[in-house]
Amino acid sequence: MSVRRLSVAADKVGISPFRKQNLSPSAAKAKAERDLAAANTPDREAKRASSQREKRAAIKAGTYVTGKDYDHKRQKYVSRESNRGNEGEGTKKEGDNNYKTT
Repeated sequence: MSVRRLSVAADKVGISPFRKQNLSPSAAKAKAERDLAAANTPDREAKRASSQREKRAAIKAGTYVTGKDYDHKRQKYVSRESNRGNEGEGTKKEGDNNYKTT
């Protein structure tokens, strides 16, 4: 196995996302702390819990949700690609909109 093949295989195993950004160890640690703080805000926790409830209900109802994310704006499951960046318009326009979470 060549060195190139090893590095490709290692990428698929689960190398840290900070490695891709070429961050120094101290910068990677600071980013990890910021990301965790952002992920655990009350708004993000509510959206994550809502998404999990919606997914369980959708699976129970027979909806195919593999490869899809729940879009809080459209209130339905859409492809992951479609659910990123406000349908190609970027996220600045969305700003501080609060979408319904159940």
